[in-house]
Amino acid sequence: MAKLIANPQQVAWFIAGTDTEIGKTLIAGALLHGLTKTGVRSAGMKPVAAGAELRDGAWRNDDADVLAAEASVALPQELSTPFLLRQPTAPHIAAAQEERKIELAHILSCYQQISALADAVIVEGVGGFRVPLNDTHDTADLAQQLGLPVVLVVGLRLGCISHALLTAEAIAARGLQLAGWVANTVDPAMLNADANIAALKSRIDAPFLGHVPRMGELPARALVEAAVSHLDFSCLPGWPAPSGTHPI
Repeated sequence: MAKLIANPQQVAWFIAGTDTEIGKTLIAGALLHGLTKTGVRSAGMKPVAAGAELRDGAWRNDDADVLAAEASVALPQELSTPFLLRQPTAPHIAAAQEERKIELAHILSCYQQISALADAVIVEGVGGFRVPLNDTHDTADLAQQLGLPVVLVVGLRLGCISHALLTAEAIAARGLQLAGWVANTVDPAMLNADANIAALKSRIDAPFLGHVPRMGELPARALVEAAVSHLDFSCLPGWPAPSGTHPI
């Protein structure tokens, strides 16, 4: 399968994580929030979401809903989340239980349709960087086929240095650009968090976009807005200038 040819007038990023439940959706939402503030047409995509509940007669996923709320382009669920699976487990297992198969070709087709509607697209992965999607492909294959620059979310907890460096190596091995990385506090009791961030800064050859502290129990949109205040996306390659300004 050939890699997609990017639209040179469009910006897009793939959001990867060092593990599951480490804040990918929070950072993806913050990116969309920032993009929307610049005035561009922004769209969010969660191609595979494992874990859904029935609300008002429709199956919904919390992560996908966060992206939809922060984007300025409204998308039908069949485009933004073509594989919405009900059980919160490994995607290939959840898909098999529903007698479905996660197809990369269909995800890429949905991405191309979204790209035609938006100036900027954020694609959030599922779990860590190498999560099986079917018998032959995983999320690293998906990222490689999309060919997008990657923003890595590092969950700050014991062991995060090794997880982050291994993930950065895996991203490079797929021929992808690591455009930037974020430290997100997962364990607020973690010892020497600042020293861990310093160790990663000296070892990851990509811009450090910021450190999001643990912010407690807040509604999803409030969490996203709070996270934005700790992040600087302007150093990402291709980040658009705010509406009404001109890049230098």
